[in-house]
Amino acid sequence: MADRYTPRSKDDRTRVMLNLALAFLIVHTVSPPKTHRVVIEVNVPGETAYRTVLGNAEHLKKAFAPEPVEIEIVCEGNGIDMVLSDRTRLAKRIAEDAGNGVQFAACGNTVKGLHIDRKRLYRFVRVVDAGVAEIVRKQEAGWSYLKGAY
Repeated sequence: MADRYTPRSKDDRTRVMLNLALAFLIVHTVSPPKTHRVVIEVNVPGETAYRTVLGNAEHLKKAFAPEPVEIEIVCEGNGIDMVLSDRTRLAKRIAEDAGNGVQFAACGNTVKGLHIDRKRLYRFVRVVDAGVAEIVRKQEAGWSYLKGAY
């Protein structure tokens, strides 16, 4: 039978308890920061609405810093213009946000229904099968939902 260490004195027991407490603290304070995940729906037209959405994305990143934030902006219906390179004057700002990790998705149903040539989309935009389905999938995966413009 293997020998087992058994604290023999009060000092030994105290030392063991302190080591256990220290190990517990190290494990629980060195854990990685929580990643915040937010999906933003855009289904209304207009640059005022798009500025609001971009501002919300930027504010989320600042508010949660230094914790990581994943953001996906899903454009569908009347909000599809946000990701059409020839329909908005916000190209520079949108490209900057994409360069800072904001993901952009276009609703495939809207693209198909409006006969939009995919070449008109910014190169970093991902086309998803259905914008509403993308939003539901994200929510089911634990992402928070934000209505992008009113």
